[in-house]
Amino acid sequence: MEKMHELIREGRSLEFTPTWSVASVTTVMVFVCLFVERSIYRFGKWLTKTRRKALFASLEKIKEELMLLGLISLLLGQWARWISQICVKSSLFSSKFYLCSDEDYGMGESKRVLFTKSDTFSNETEIPTGLNYSTLHQCGADREPFVSHEGLEQLHRFLFVLGFIHVIYSCITVGLAMSKIYSWRKWENEATFAPDGNLQAPKNKVMRRQSTFALHHASHPWSRSRVLIWMLCFLRQFRSSIQKSDYLALRLGFITNHSLPLSYNFHKYMVRSMEDEFSGIVGISWPLWGYAIICIFINIHGLNVYFWLSFIPAILVMLVGTKLQHVVSLLALEIAEPKGSSFGTQVKPRDELFWFGKPEILLRLIQFISFQNAFEMATFIWSLWAFKQRCFMKNHALIAIRLISGSEGS
Repeated sequence: MEKMHELIREGRSLEFTPTWSVASVTTVMVFVCLFVERSIYRFGKWLTKTRRKALFASLEKIKEELMLLGLISLLLGQWARWISQICVKSSLFSSKFYLCSDEDYGMGESKRVLFTKSDTFSNETEIPTGLNYSTLHQCGADREPFVSHEGLEQLHRFLFVLGFIHVIYSCITVGLAMSKIYSWRKWENEATFAPDGNLQAPKNKVMRRQSTFALHHASHPWSRSRVLIWMLCFLRQFRSSIQKSDYLALRLGFITNHSLPLSYNFHKYMVRSMEDEFSGIVGISWPLWGYAIICIFINIHGLNVYFWLSFIPAILVMLVGTKLQHVVSLLALEIAEPKGSSFGTQVKPRDELFWFGKPEILLRLIQFISFQNAFEMATFIWSLWAFKQRCFMKNHALIAIRLISGSEGS
């Protein structure tokens, strides 16, 4: 009888629920959703007013991601009961495809515990009218639900956590990148407002800054070796990524190659270019959704898939950092050891210095790093929320390594 009262409290329908409690929940949900929607709208209006079209495009990508996740959430909420009533043969369920092994469930049982009507009530129990309890559906002998109602609810939670974490990570990525670029503004001001004593001063300034840039990146003996230069670039990425001499050399090279005046605001151009690239970094593309589905499919007990995947962001970050340092070193070598009259003492950035002549490959890698970090953090939070003491949380050493590796990749 006690189970009966508990089940009635948890599974009653709206006709047995006080109107004040329904109105209270509706008010809170509407208020929260309107607050988020209005905040996004006003932020987009501010971006339009300040003529930040590229950032507004990035905001539109985030809105598309939220809309897609909202649609998935709506469909899961409406179709959960129908999907849970799809029955298949029990022979199709093999324990080797479970997230946890049989021993992880506490008793070492060889089968999962399935809750049916007979588990909760005796045959003589009368189910009250208005009681909406989703686990009362039975598939019959030797048959099981394709996905249980509880499993769909846990999947619903995971997608919510993944979407929320990925949006937060995307905003953090954009914020950190912009803060880094704006920290270079002081160098732009120094280069723009520095007094020139005579007409020869600009030329001397170019020569001096290009020489400093070449000295910093091409003076090491390993810079002349096609193999050792990669090791040198790998080590250099762990210090300050951009130095003042690097920025000034790239600025002067850009201005010279495009025949612009020395007073040209190169920093403003970099800000606009970075904003243009953000729309390609934020959002979840269909290849990333496919990657997430594959990860979910192969995440079976014994493989520790998520543990090994946690190293991918850190590896890719070091790979991207090494490649960027390699590009800078090649530009410095062209100044230190010019080959022909086409190079001279000018920095000449160009697409050919990147992999396959496509710098956008680095952007795709950065987008994947952001998604993988969000996916890793989402699975960790979801495991704490949905499973608590199951096999996900059993090995504390693996958990610590996953979190440390993910934070380094960020």
